[in-house]
Amino acid sequence: MISILRRSLLVLLAALPLMGNAVAAPSAHDIIQDTTTRLLADLAANKEKYKQDPGAFYDALNGIVGPVVDADGISKSIMTVKYSRKASPAQMTRFQENFKRSLMQFYGNALLEYNNQGITVSPAKDESGTRTSVDMQVKGNNGAVYPVSYTLEKINDEWKVRNVIINGINIGKLFRDQFADAMQRNGNNLDKTIDGWAGEVAKAKEVTEQAKEKQEQ
Repeated sequence: MISILRRSLLVLLAALPLMGNAVAAPSAHDIIQDTTTRLLADLAANKEKYKQDPGAFYDALNGIVGPVVDADGISKSIMTVKYSRKASPAQMTRFQENFKRSLMQFYGNALLEYNNQGITVSPAKDESGTRTSVDMQVKGNNGAVYPVSYTLEKINDEWKVRNVIINGINIGKLFRDQFADAMQRNGNNLDKTIDGWAGEVAKAKEVTEQAKEKQEQ
């Protein structure tokens, strides 16, 4: 009986590394690939419904993309330390929600127009540190290819998206500049800037679209 227990224990110990590999957190590359695949599949199945029900589209985007985004880190980065340290927890929460909703609203419209022309996720890069990037190429309706690069950081052993560069435009930097500009225009009124953030995202969308138009010319 003791011999059987000993052998059973040895088998269990030998299997632990395999069990650890089985439950290991996904790589940054796999997260972007899986999220993209799920998003496009959901969009293909529900596009017409989402065109009629924007609220359902937001909920779907938030459910698929939300878990892989470091909303807290992104919000603080956009505000910068200068403003985030002055914000109350309630203001930070409100800004995160406004940020996510407005971003998905304006950029989500582009997804509704996307006809699956082709998205390619590049091979994985070095992920041995706490920060990496995953590149992607998106083919537009006109056949032009637009580069996208996601910056991810490892938080509590999980990769989370912290920034994205679309067609050479650093969205994080663009939003930081716009937040600082909005604070100046609003007399450093944090609540006014937070509540008007949807308009700032709309301006960012215009910038990216203008850059896209220049590339197509």
